[in-house]
Amino acid sequence: MKSNFHIALYYLLLLFISNSLLAQELPPIQKFTPTDYDGENQNWMISQAPNKFIYVGNNEGLLEYNGAKWIMYPSPNNTIIRAVNVVENRIYTGCYMEFGFWEKDAFGKLQYQSLVHKFKESMVEDEHVWNIITYDEWIVFQTFNRVYFYNPVNGATSIINSKNGISRVFNIGNVIYYHVNHEGIYKIEAGKPRLIVDNAVFENDKVVNIFTIEGGLIIQTRGLGFYTLVNGKLSEWNIPANEALKRMNIFSSIQLKDKSFVIGTIKNGIIYLSKTGNIEYELNRGNGLSNNTALSVFEDTDENIWVGLDNGINCINIKSPIRVFNDDEGKIGTIYASTVFSGFLYLGTNQGLFYKKAFSQEPFKFVEGTAGQVWSLFPYKGELFCGHHSGTFVIDNDKAVLVSSTPGTWNFKGIPNMENTLLQGNYNGLNILIKDSGNWGIKNKIQGFDNSARYFEITKNNEVWVSHGYKGIFKLTTDKNFSIVKKVFVDSTIQIEKNSSLAKFKDYILYANKEGVFRYDCTSNGFIKDTLLSPIVTESEYVTGKLVVDDVQKLWSFSNDNISYVTVNDLTNQFKINRVAIPDYLRKGQIGYENITHLKNNSYLIGMTDGYLTLDISQINKNKNYNIVLNAIELNNVGGSNVNADIKKPGAFEYANNSVIFNFSVPVYNKYNMVQYQYKLNGRYDQWSEWGTKPELIFENLPFGDYNLNIRAKIGNQLSKNTINYDFKINRPWFLSNLAILLYLVSIFGFSLMMHKIYKKYYKKLHAHKQLESEQLITSIKNEKLNQDIESKNRELAISTMSIIKKNEVLNSIKKELKKSKNTNNNPALKLIDNNLNDTKDWSFFEQAFNNADKDFLDKIKQSHPNLTPNDLRFCAYLRLNLSSKEMAPLLNISIKSVETKRYRLRKKLGLEHDSGLIDYILNF
Repeated sequence: MKSNFHIALYYLLLLFISNSLLAQELPPIQKFTPTDYDGENQNWMISQAPNKFIYVGNNEGLLEYNGAKWIMYPSPNNTIIRAVNVVENRIYTGCYMEFGFWEKDAFGKLQYQSLVHKFKESMVEDEHVWNIITYDEWIVFQTFNRVYFYNPVNGATSIINSKNGISRVFNIGNVIYYHVNHEGIYKIEAGKPRLIVDNAVFENDKVVNIFTIEGGLIIQTRGLGFYTLVNGKLSEWNIPANEALKRMNIFSSIQLKDKSFVIGTIKNGIIYLSKTGNIEYELNRGNGLSNNTALSVFEDTDENIWVGLDNGINCINIKSPIRVFNDDEGKIGTIYASTVFSGFLYLGTNQGLFYKKAFSQEPFKFVEGTAGQVWSLFPYKGELFCGHHSGTFVIDNDKAVLVSSTPGTWNFKGIPNMENTLLQGNYNGLNILIKDSGNWGIKNKIQGFDNSARYFEITKNNEVWVSHGYKGIFKLTTDKNFSIVKKVFVDSTIQIEKNSSLAKFKDYILYANKEGVFRYDCTSNGFIKDTLLSPIVTESEYVTGKLVVDDVQKLWSFSNDNISYVTVNDLTNQFKINRVAIPDYLRKGQIGYENITHLKNNSYLIGMTDGYLTLDISQINKNKNYNIVLNAIELNNVGGSNVNADIKKPGAFEYANNSVIFNFSVPVYNKYNMVQYQYKLNGRYDQWSEWGTKPELIFENLPFGDYNLNIRAKIGNQLSKNTINYDFKINRPWFLSNLAILLYLVSIFGFSLMMHKIYKKYYKKLHAHKQLESEQLITSIKNEKLNQDIESKNRELAISTMSIIKKNEVLNSIKKELKKSKNTNNNPALKLIDNNLNDTKDWSFFEQAFNNADKDFLDKIKQSHPNLTPNDLRFCAYLRLNLSSKEMAPLLNISIKSVETKRYRLRKKLGLEHDSGLIDYILNF
C-alpha cells in the first residue's frame, strides 16, 4: 500500500509539474549545439578558469569558451575527455589511459603535458579517468579502479586501489570520501581509506554526490533519493521532492552557493530544488532545455548553471532578474496586452484572452468567447475592460461579457469629471461607453471624426488628441457631451513617422518619432522637441516610437539596444532616465505594438511574439566587474597560413605581416547581456570607433610605424572594468631598412659623383671645344686677314704688273711712231725708250711684290731647277700670275710668237713631258 501510495503521489507530482510548466516563468537559457562549438554531441565535466573561461570535456576533446568563441583542443590520444577541473592556470583533464594538464602558451593557445609518467605504476588496462577534484595542494584523478593523487608543488604521487569499482570521489569539508560499488562509502584518514557506511542502500545503488549538513552529510543516490548521515546514523532525507526523485535516474548534481540544488537526470532534464527540498521547477526539452539527459552540472562564479548534455551545452542564468515564459508551441500567441487584476494575470493575445492566478505556476486558461485579436486591457473602478477586434468586453474572472459590438476597440480613457463614462477608440473613430443601471453600453459615436483612433488622450479641458499613423496628429474640440466634433486641428509642425505613438505623461501630451520626443506647447500651439526626454528615442537606435505610461507613472520606450523608462523625482520633480539593456532581437516584440505592464513592486511583464518576459528592475543595474580579455593575435602571412603572435608583450612585426587580426572577448554568460566592443588605434585611428558586436579586429596593410591599440567593452550599458592596451610595431620593409637607406645614400652619392665627373668632363670638353672654336675663329680671322693681305698684295702686284704692261705698251707705241720717221739712227729718244723697256728697276719692284704675294715660289723653283735664268724666273712668275702670251709680250718686250717660243724652251728646261701642261705645273708647284 505504501508503495502504491508513493507511486500515486509521484504521478500527482508529475501531473502538477507538467501542468504548471505551461505557465512557468523560467530563467533564460543559452543553448550551444555541436555546430556552435564544432565538437561531438556528448559533453561531460565542466569547469571554469580564474579569467572566467569555461572548459568542457567533450567526446572529441577539450572545449574552451571565452564568451565569444568556442575552441576545440583534440584530446591527446583522440579519446573521450570526461574529467575536467581548472586549478589556478592549469586545466587538468582525464581521458582513456591518460591524464595531465593544459597551460596557455605565449600565443594564448593551450598546450598539453601528461602526468601519467610521474607515477611509478602504470595505469590499469582500459582505465578511464571519470572525475578530477582537489584536496589541499593535491590533484585527485579518479578512475573506476583507482584514485591517483598528484602534488604539483613537489611532484609527489600516491595511488589508492579498489577491488570493486569506484563510482565517485568527493572532497567534503577538506575530507576525501569515495563510494565503492557493492561496498559502501569510504573516508580517507591518515592516508588510508576507512569504510564509514556499509548500508545495503549503497551496496546496490551508486552515490551521485555528497553535501554537508549541520552535524553530518547529505548523500544523494542515483535512484533512491537523498539520505542524511548524522552522527553515524543513516536515514532518508525527509523532503517533499524525495519520492519524485526516486522515480528518476539521477546522473549529476550540485549544491549552489545559496544552498539550493540543481539535479541532472537521465530523460527528465534539470530539476531545481530549494534548499528545503521543494521542486521549484523542471527544465526539459518541453520548456527550453536542449536535451533531457544532463551528464554534468556546474555553477560558475556569476552563479550561472552550465549543463553538459547528451546533445549540446546549455547555460542557465538562474539568478537573472529576467524570467521567460516560452510559448514555443504557439498556444498563447503574440501578446499585445497584459494586466494583473483581482489576483489574476491576464494576457491579451492575437488568439484571445488568457488568464491564471497571478504569481503562481498554474497553467493559463482561455476566457471563453474572446477568440480573436485582443488589443488592450483596461482596469477601471473595479472592472476590467477588454478591447477586442470584435468590440468591447467586460471581464469577470473567467467570463467575458460583450458590452459593445462596435468592431475594433483599440483602447479606453476615463473622461475627467464624468462618472461611469469612458472614451474608447475604435477602427471607425471615437465612441462613448457609459454605465447605466449597472450595465455598460455604447452611448454614442462622436460625430465628425471617422479616422482610426489607436492612440488618443484627453486633457483636463476635455480636448481629445488622436495620433494617426499616416495622417498625423489631430486635436479635437467637442461639445460638452462628447457627441460631436466642433473643431478639428491637424498639427502640421511634426513629422509623421512609422510606429509613432501618442501618450500623456505628467499632463504633457507627448509624441515620439525617430528624431526624439516632442511635447505639445500651448504657447506656440505646436509640438516642440523635449530635450530632457528625447534621449530615450534616438535616431541611431530607433525601432519604434511607441510610448507606454504604466500605472505607477513611469514612461517607457523601446530602442534597438535598450528598454528605457523615465521616473520623476518627487522632491525636485526632475526627470531621470533609466535603461534596461535588453536588445530588440531578444525582446522579440511585435514592432509598433510593444507593451509592458507593471505587475507588483519592481516587477514588470514584457509581451513577446512567443511568450513574455518578467523583469525585476531593482536587480537590473547592479554593477558587476566585467573584464575584457585579449585572446589571440594573428599575423596574416602573405602566401601562407596565419602566424600567432605573443599576446603577453609588445609586438614587433615584419612588414610582410602587416595585416594583423586581434581576437578578444568578455567572458559574460547572461543571455540578455549584449556585449559590444569599441577600439582606438593610436597612430592611425585616434578616435574611438562605433560600438560593434564582433569580437575581432582586422587591420589590413598597416603602414610601418608604432601603434597603440585600445579595446574596451560595454556589457549592456556598463563599461568593462579594464581596457586592453597593446603596443606593437610594424617594422620598415626591407627596401626602407637602415641598410637599404644607407645603400640608397651611397648609390645616390656615387651616382652624383659619377655624374659630377661626367659633367665635369663634358664641360671641360665643351670648354676645350669652345676654346678650339675660339682659336679656330682667331685663326680664321687671321687667315681672313692674311687673305685680305694677300689679296691686297695681289692687287698691288696686279696693279704693278698692269702698270708695267701699260708703260711698256706706251713706250712701244712711242717707239713705233718714232721709227716711222726717217732719221731714227742714234735717236736718243729710242735709246731712252729701250732703256725703260728693259729697266731692271721694274723687275725688282715686280719681284718684291710677287714674293709678298707668293712667298718662296721663286726660291722653291730655283732650288728645283737651278739652271733657270733670271729671265726664265721672270717668265715663271708671269705664268704663276696666269698671264696670257699677249699680256706677257709687252712685259718681256718681245713678240707674242717669241713668248710661245719662250714657253717651249722653258718646258724643256723644266723637263716636262709632252702631255704635261706648263701652266698647271707652275700653278701646282
